[in-house]
Amino acid sequence: MESLGDILKRLGDTRNVPTEGGRTQGSSPTGETAGERGAYLQDEAEPPVEPCEICSGRGWFTAEVPAGHPDFGRVVTCQCQHERVIEERTARLLRYSNIGHLSRFTFDSLDPDGRGDDDESRSLFQRAHKAALEYAESVEGWLVLTGPTGSGKTHLAAAIANRCIESGQAVFFAHVPDLLDHLRSSFGPASEVSYTELFDQVRNTPLLVLDGLEARSSTPWAHEKLQQIVNHRFNAELPTVVTTADDVEDLDSYLRTRLQNSGSVLSVSGKRSDPVHRLGNIEPELLRRMTFENFDVRGNSPSASQRSSLEGALEFAKNYAADPHGWLTLFGSTGAGKTHLAVAIAAERVKAGEPVFFAFVPELLDYLRYTFTPDSRVTYDRLFDEVKGTRLLLLDDLGTEHSSPWAEEKLYQIIVHRHNGRLPTVITSSLDFTEQSGPISSRIRDPYVGEVIRVDAPDYRIREREPASGPRPHTRRRRSRS
Repeated sequence: MESLGDILKRLGDTRNVPTEGGRTQGSSPTGETAGERGAYLQDEAEPPVEPCEICSGRGWFTAEVPAGHPDFGRVVTCQCQHERVIEERTARLLRYSNIGHLSRFTFDSLDPDGRGDDDESRSLFQRAHKAALEYAESVEGWLVLTGPTGSGKTHLAAAIANRCIESGQAVFFAHVPDLLDHLRSSFGPASEVSYTELFDQVRNTPLLVLDGLEARSSTPWAHEKLQQIVNHRFNAELPTVVTTADDVEDLDSYLRTRLQNSGSVLSVSGKRSDPVHRLGNIEPELLRRMTFENFDVRGNSPSASQRSSLEGALEFAKNYAADPHGWLTLFGSTGAGKTHLAVAIAAERVKAGEPVFFAFVPELLDYLRYTFTPDSRVTYDRLFDEVKGTRLLLLDDLGTEHSSPWAEEKLYQIIVHRHNGRLPTVITSSLDFTEQSGPISSRIRDPYVGEVIRVDAPDYRIREREPASGPRPHTRRRRSRS
C-alpha cells in the first residue's frame, strides 16, 4: 500500500508534501528492505560527498589492533554505512509523515516556557512541554493540546512527530481542514486514489496528529468523517495527538467524550488572549541559535558547488543585514539554511535598534483571517497596514500557504505595496523563482528591486541522533538549519 504522503501527492496537492521520489506500490512506510532503499536512491540524485575518513569510501575497514587481539584481522562495518541506512530511513519516514515545512519545529527550537507573558501561562506550557516530551519518548494513548492561536500547540505536536521520525517511527501529520479537502477530492472523477484507500490509511496510521480540530465543522459530511476517524482510533486504542483552539467542552459531545476519556487533555495557555499580538515577533530561542556566527557552510556533506552556494548566500545575507535596501530572496530545498540566514539578518537589525516584522506566511494568512472573527481586538485594516508598511519585513516559507483566491490576493497586495515602495523585504521559499511566472514572481525577480539567491545544499535535518552517552567519533554535532 502506498504511503499517505504519496497518496496526497497524487491527489494533486503538493503544498505540504515533501517532493522527493515516490514510494513503490506495496511498500511499507517503515520497511528497511534493500530493494526499497535501492528504489529510493534511484529517485534521489545524491550530491557527491567527500570519502569517509575512516574507510575511504569502502564501507568497511580492518581494525588496527596488535596481533593476538580478538579483533585482529576482523573486518568491521564502518559507521558511515550505519548512518547512511538511518538517513535513508528518516527520508522515507519524512515523505510518509506529510509534515512538510513543519519539519523544523522541534523541541530544540521551542522555548520550554512558551509564549505566555503571565505566570499561569508559563506554568501551563511547561507542563504541556514536559508531557509532550514524555509522549514522544513513549508513544501511547492520546494527547490533546488546547489553547488559542499562536500559543504553541502546533509546535508541540510537530515536535512530537519529528522526534518520532528521528527514532524510526511512522507518523502522519494532518491539518484537519486540509485532510478533509483531500478526502473530498478523492471522490472526484479524475482522482487516481480511492476514498476508501486514503481513509483507511488515515484511520490506521501508527501515530496520527490531527492539528486544528474545530468545534464547528464546515459541513455535516466533514463532521461525520471526523467522528469516524476519532471513533475508530479510540476503539482501536491507536496513539493520537490532537490540537484545538477551542475549549474541549465546546466540542461536539461525541468528539468531546472520546478526547476526554482517551488520555491527557492539557492547556498550553492560561488565557485566551488575542493571538495577533504575537505576530511579527521572533522566538528568542531562534534569535539565539540562528546567527551568522553559527551558520556552518560545511552543511551536511555538500559538494564543492553546494558549499560555494552556502558561502555565497551567507555573504549576501551579511551584506544585506549591514545595510538593508530593496529585497533579498533566498530559495532552495527544505533544510538548506534559508530561515537561519533570514533570522540572522533580523537579529542584526534588532541589535541596531530597528523594528523587524517576521511572518511565517501560512500563519500570517491565518492571523489575517482571525481578525474577521467577533472576538478579535485587532482590526484587519490595522494588521494589514502594519504588515505592508513595516520597516523590514521577513516573509518565511512563501509558497507553502493555502493557495485560495483570498490568500493569493492578500499576498499579492503585500508584495505589490512593498515592491512599489522599494521597502526592505527578505523572502525565503522552496520555490525556484527563476522558473516561476506570475505577478508575484515577476516582482520578486525584478533586478531593480533586489537579489534572488539560490541556497543549494543537502537537507541538514536528515541526520542520525547522537546517543545519550555522548557524540561518537567522526560524527558532527547537530546544528540548527531551516
